[in-house]
Amino acid sequence: MSDSSSCARQLGDLLAQLPVGNATESWINIETTAQNLANGLRVRDDDNHTTLGRTLLPQTLTSLLKSSLEGSPIPSPARTSAVFEILRIGANLCMDHDENRGHLLEAGFPQEIVLLLEGYAGTIPKNVTSSKEPLPLTIPHLKIVKTAIAVLLNASISYEPVRSRLTSLEAALTLLRLSGAIYPPGLWLTSSKLPETSEEDIMESWILRSGLSNWAWRTIEELKDDSHPIFNPDALPFLTPTLQAFIPPYATPPPTSPFAEPSSTRSALIRADWDVLEESCTVLESLSLDVEDVRLSLARGVPFPAEHNGVLCLSNILDFIEKGDYPPLWSSSDIDAGLEKKFDICKAALIKAIVEVAGEDKNEDVLWDETEADHPGGQFVCRMVNWIKTYAGRGTADRDDLVICATLSLGNLARRETNSTALLSPPLSLAPLLSSDSLLSPATDIKVKHGVIGLLKHLAQSSANSPTNRAFLSESGVVPRLVANGIWDQRGDAMAEVVQMGAIGVVKHLCNGNVQNACDLVLASKDSTSPAGLEQIIALVRRSDTIAVKSEGTRVLVNVIKSLWSSDALPDTTLQKRRQEAIQAVLVPASAEALASLVGRSMKYPLLVNEGVVAMTLLSTQKDGGPLVLDAILSPLPIEVAPNFGPASASATTGSDVDSPIVASPTGRARIPTPRRALDRLATILKNTSTPDRPNSVVFPIEVRANVCALLGQAGRSASGEQKERLNQAVKCSLEDLAKTAGHGREGMLGTAAKKSLDGWAIAQTN
Repeated sequence: MSDSSSCARQLGDLLAQLPVGNATESWINIETTAQNLANGLRVRDDDNHTTLGRTLLPQTLTSLLKSSLEGSPIPSPARTSAVFEILRIGANLCMDHDENRGHLLEAGFPQEIVLLLEGYAGTIPKNVTSSKEPLPLTIPHLKIVKTAIAVLLNASISYEPVRSRLTSLEAALTLLRLSGAIYPPGLWLTSSKLPETSEEDIMESWILRSGLSNWAWRTIEELKDDSHPIFNPDALPFLTPTLQAFIPPYATPPPTSPFAEPSSTRSALIRADWDVLEESCTVLESLSLDVEDVRLSLARGVPFPAEHNGVLCLSNILDFIEKGDYPPLWSSSDIDAGLEKKFDICKAALIKAIVEVAGEDKNEDVLWDETEADHPGGQFVCRMVNWIKTYAGRGTADRDDLVICATLSLGNLARRETNSTALLSPPLSLAPLLSSDSLLSPATDIKVKHGVIGLLKHLAQSSANSPTNRAFLSESGVVPRLVANGIWDQRGDAMAEVVQMGAIGVVKHLCNGNVQNACDLVLASKDSTSPAGLEQIIALVRRSDTIAVKSEGTRVLVNVIKSLWSSDALPDTTLQKRRQEAIQAVLVPASAEALASLVGRSMKYPLLVNEGVVAMTLLSTQKDGGPLVLDAILSPLPIEVAPNFGPASASATTGSDVDSPIVASPTGRARIPTPRRALDRLATILKNTSTPDRPNSVVFPIEVRANVCALLGQAGRSASGEQKERLNQAVKCSLEDLAKTAGHGREGMLGTAAKKSLDGWAIAQTN
């Protein structure tokens, strides 16, 4: 301890002598004294380290570092060794020692090191990201940079004050710029323009460079803050060029290279290359997911390369995804055999980043470029379309990742109708490709289906207002292709359910107002052993535990019924015949039960209730449909729609409270729970009142209540005996009360509808 204290005092004396003494001799003495102190601090002694930290040593180190520069961005050759030893003292003094980290921070030592590193970063040429040579630093300077980074790493590990200060100084960006210029991955294979000439010096230089890169990334990792990203768009030009080192053609070391033969050094450099790639991909993914400005900047860089000083960041990412491959040296070196799998994970991370960029609402007009007539949609869109076309043309699944990226990205851009039209129209003409066997067959990977069906869903949504878009999709046979896939028959994980929901969305839109598509969904193919599409969907609705699947699946049935029932006159006799067959296929108990359940579970959503009511009314217009609908609304709803739980409540004395699962007996004692019926829901809609125990109940529009009247009037014509009695008991009084208001205006419209229902019952009874 006394030797360390003596060295620390000598350093202070040497600092004081600097202005008047011989500069050269003084810095030699500083180097010797600092080396002795740094070596002594390598031995872990908390008492010694603590005592030294409480002296003026931190301030001395800071002042010496400042004096070593004298206005120069980097130390002169005569002072590099002294600066190296000063940095060693700082790194050893604060290692695993929070108190000394605080003393060094108070003295401004980490801040001075950031200025030193910025000085080195200032020597980087502007075009370094496209350079074929690393930043030419001698070994002494490489040691300084590496040790300076070591100080920042040791000072910041789990110590928030230093981490916060370094973040405010944007130290992470400085480290990224500097490490990327000093150690560009892959350049050790062919680089020749290094300050060192001997083989040993070249090897030492690259070992230092790779170690420096490793410590820089470790420091960046330490500075990461989940609540506040440490990088902004300025980092992109220094992250994406790394990807180019993993895109063929690959260089090989010349015979004269010290790395020509397999060795532990070559394996270490290959590993260092990989580490930089993995870190870069991780940061790019997280920035794209978390930072809006990064997503916007990546997109702007496509039409405006000046956004990133000429570096084509998004193109670099896309090139890596498309062309990046395992370097040949991986197979001839002693490295981790699992790198290939990790490499694929890096690609997946960047695919996620691209999809996020395309999904940013503000990027839609940037990524979709209409200025080039020969390239509809612009560079990005055409590249995504080409990936799909190439994949479909091969007829193989060797590049699932490309079609996944392309379909998900285009799906995000297809939310606008005009974009969908361009994607479906020549020359892009995506519909036949998306419905081809190459992209959509039973054997297609579930992740590919997720992308393809997601894109089809957005394209199908646009068909609601675009007959042209609907024609493109219908003519390509999208509906029969989905049915043949058996998508809705599959049972699986969450991904399978997402795909099923997407496919439901596709057919829901395409069957709305289109008899051909409705028939294709309802009628089983003659050459297929699979159930019809609608049958698959209804079965899925029954077994699914997800409300969205149940509701959206039933809405497909609603649209099918509307299309089939509203197309009485069809010029095509074959289609007319198929329509009649489809109507008969829909007239089954399962259809009425599904619609009744939709009404039962959707009391908070008047739109869904109305769709179910209208569809049941249409079913009832058919001779065989009325009894089906009547049975469905009189039968108990499934438990998932109207669960029976909890004790009886004092208010549960009528059939009007849809939230009450138990009916009380006249004596007030709870009896066996009575499952609710869709009829009880309809009765509640007719009354349309809020009660003290249901103050937030939904108030249904007059139009929905009028449609309920129409349903009851149509279905009630099939009622007799006990069914008629149950119908009368539940809703007749409400209908009679409403009928009294028949007349003009909106309220009168509801009264007129109720009166028509009662008149229909009376006519049916006389017949």
